[in-house]
Amino acid sequence: MIYSDALASRKKIGIVVPSTNTVVQPDSDDLRPRGVTNHVGRIPILERVIGGQQTYLEHMKMMSEGIGGAMDMVMTCQPHHMIMGVAIEAFQDGIEASNRLQKGLEDRIGVGVSMGAPAIVKALKAFGVRRISVLTPHQPKGDEIVRAYLEEAGFDSVRLIGMQCASPLAIAAVMPDTLRGHINDLNGPDVEAIVQVGTNLSMVRLAASAEDMLDKPVIAINAVTYWDALRRIGIEDKIYGFGRALEQF
Repeated sequence: MIYSDALASRKKIGIVVPSTNTVVQPDSDDLRPRGVTNHVGRIPILERVIGGQQTYLEHMKMMSEGIGGAMDMVMTCQPHHMIMGVAIEAFQDGIEASNRLQKGLEDRIGVGVSMGAPAIVKALKAFGVRRISVLTPHQPKGDEIVRAYLEEAGFDSVRLIGMQCASPLAIAAVMPDTLRGHINDLNGPDVEAIVQVGTNLSMVRLAASAEDMLDKPVIAINAVTYWDALRRIGIEDKIYGFGRALEQF
């Protein structure tokens, strides 16, 4: 039984993020429509430099092993849906592995789970585009994982910029002027859409303004993941100022 809620007259959304992530929670609160509340749980990870292969693998292991337990904790407030706010984990090992992860989490907690990678694919297909550029905060190994997933999903990665942010918190410290420069570098007449991954990268507002300037989709991962969650729980409200996906679909 899911109890009614004085603040969540429509739905409650659970969200799980790495403990170092300072962007998903405020982004999600900006995106939520009337009568929807967000409830965040955190996966304990270390704030440290992620440069070599060993530290990268250790970082991935801590996130992977912590997702289920963090979701179990959030489920005690009985949300109607869950957002898995760990970007790279949803791209890892391709579409089949991502689908298994999503189904496994849904089976574990008993509600639907939205993840960044399939949400991006859903948005790109809604826009009817194929040739894309990609912006990531990741190290080269993470870039390979993202590119492979998107190409398997049927998209041509024309260009990719990996910012190689030194640590988890360094991702959230990237300022809009830096991101604008990267968007300009990624754009071109051969590109139909620009995709941003990395949930700790603050880009939902900037992506929306870039869409107006470039007249093409600029897809921010946090915006389309929340969009996917809303639509899957039957909330069709148009949310303005955070990208065309939330406004059009």
